[in-house]
Amino acid sequence: MADLSTPLSAFMTRTAGPGALAGLVRLSGGANMESWAFDWAGAAYVLRRAPSAEYMEGRPYGHPVEAALVRAAHAGGVKAPEVVGVLADADGIGTGYVMRRVIAEVSPAKILPDPPPSLVADLGRELARIHALPRAAIPEGIPVMDTAEALAELKARFLSYGGDRPAIALAIGWCEDHLPAPADPVLVHGDYRMGNVMVDTDGLAAVLDWELAHLGDAHEDLAFGCMTVWRFGRLDKPAFGVGNLEDYFAAYEAAGGRSVDRDRFRFWLVYRTLWWALGCLQMGQAWRSGADTTVERVVVGRRTAEQELDLIRLLEEEAPEAERQRALPLPTDRAPTPKGEPTNREMVQAVRDWIEGAIKPKAEGHAKFEAVVAMNALGIVMRDLEAGTRAEDRALAGALLAGEKTLAEPGLLAKLRRAVLDKCAIDSPKYAALAAARAEWRG
Repeated sequence: MADLSTPLSAFMTRTAGPGALAGLVRLSGGANMESWAFDWAGAAYVLRRAPSAEYMEGRPYGHPVEAALVRAAHAGGVKAPEVVGVLADADGIGTGYVMRRVIAEVSPAKILPDPPPSLVADLGRELARIHALPRAAIPEGIPVMDTAEALAELKARFLSYGGDRPAIALAIGWCEDHLPAPADPVLVHGDYRMGNVMVDTDGLAAVLDWELAHLGDAHEDLAFGCMTVWRFGRLDKPAFGVGNLEDYFAAYEAAGGRSVDRDRFRFWLVYRTLWWALGCLQMGQAWRSGADTTVERVVVGRRTAEQELDLIRLLEEEAPEAERQRALPLPTDRAPTPKGEPTNREMVQAVRDWIEGAIKPKAEGHAKFEAVVAMNALGIVMRDLEAGTRAEDRALAGALLAGEKTLAEPGLLAKLRRAVLDKCAIDSPKYAALAAARAEWRG
């Protein structure tokens, strides 16, 4: 933090005038970028940054373009933050930009139990405003997404990761078979969901995290926040965990958004669930390569199991009724626990208990967040060692990709259901959709 204070003070003096830096603290979370809150001359700001230019390699555009887009959105009436300055190489603190801080709630855990009555309508209206931004206002460097090319890239990545997860293979094949006709491109936020919007008592206060923005199909944005994972356990409220889809669609259309095509919406719901499944797998690759060696990367890498469960729940309606009613195979028997020397599981348990009792209580801010992530990682390992369940099946995945097997095959859906249930129980036992799937599938 001391290394950041001096150059940040110099940057703010140049950008906002004389003042003193106070209250500098890293905000918890942030899967890709760091966020630092601070005060300067009595006003509240947030620094959004990557610690180095190398961290930005492979991204379609850098922070200067992202900041220009946020400025364009703010100027166009979207509830985007106000950017006050963009870091330069000479500032010596990586790449990024500083925004005025919006004082509102961002945590889904705090918003969703009692959301403002207007929130579903606000989300639809704000998305329509984003999609209505004129092409001339969008900065150079924002890419155009070709859906067929993007799907082919997802498939290539899947194969590069081993090509051995049947649920993912099933989803890729389904998307190939249901690829929609190209749509007139609009500005797509790309990450429009709970966790990336701020809410106060009056409703939606700000739209954050514009790093995935591109030009593409409006339905991609419409669907993303409705994925099961981004409803944070509110499975009965398919629109962002806040309300129903028809109210959301109606608000979007009333604010000038194009007419919602339900089939196109379903395609994007499957596609983005598939995209996030591969995004989770990519986290593991980032850790293995040394690009990001934080424990958070490997933990998020195991969230692939959540998306595989969701993909089967989304696609099971493609199976005949008899297959949807078929009983599940029995779960794999667990090996008895040895009574001699401590097992691997018991050693991991000891380390996890030590972190919980000795490290976490003394940690603050981001360090406490990291301690919790480490405990989650060790919990996954403990359950994995006990269960001995694997999700990989290269032969079945290959047959599904090639169309040699479909959900019409007797017993295949039941096998896939059992596999995703068992894997999610190891990797994300508190995932709300797991309990729902067990009840629906009697597993």
